[in-house]
Amino acid sequence: MVTTQGTITWLGFGGCLIETPGGKTILIDPWVKNNPVCPEQIRQMEQADYIFLTHAHRDHAEDAVWLAEKTGATVVAGWELAFLLQKKGLSAVLPINKGGTRKLGEIAVTAVHADHSGAYVDGDQIVYGGEPMGFVITFENSYTIYHAGDTNVFGDMALIAELYEPKLALLPIGDVYTMSPREAAKAVRLLNVERVMPTHFGVLDFLTGRPSELARLLADRPDVTVHDVEPGGTISLGWL
Repeated sequence: MVTTQGTITWLGFGGCLIETPGGKTILIDPWVKNNPVCPEQIRQMEQADYIFLTHAHRDHAEDAVWLAEKTGATVVAGWELAFLLQKKGLSAVLPINKGGTRKLGEIAVTAVHADHSGAYVDGDQIVYGGEPMGFVITFENSYTIYHAGDTNVFGDMALIAELYEPKLALLPIGDVYTMSPREAAKAVRLLNVERVMPTHFGVLDFLTGRPSELARLLADRPDVTVHDVEPGGTISLGWL
């Protein structure tokens, strides 16, 4: 039963906490222990339903096993990353690959392309962690969002718009390791979304992209809302 609008809380870097309209708790790329801006509520949380991992980099997947065991969450990750997590003893893992959809009750999550890298650091070894991906998530009230992971802009974002029609996109804008606002502005135009929640900026000095710059580059699109949220800040998912 849909009881609320649902919310998204930014955790810093690429991470977010989603409270869905139907009352489920989803963590995407939750980096907790070594994330200097992770909200205390995430460090202390004891229950979650799902953890989605866009790729294997430290600031996305490092805490997946510990956090899943702590909260009882089921992890959704690319096949190679899922295999690595299972080797570390995690049993509640659902592998997925690009173009595939997992139905999680009334929620659907589809893996889509991302243009990035994806190595997994295991001690002093770098292990292949599979290709990175983004997620299109449709909630219990049919509201659809796109979490891009750490991707650069790519032309087939237009296909994501055509196939899935997301209303809200979470896009990295910090530069150096991800898009800057310039590329993110192009991504917004390709995706044709109504709302953007910038991620992966500001925590480190060299992540210089800012939501205000993205908004300036989209000044000719007054129909697009750019949410300027600090780590720990929350926005509403809203209704269709």
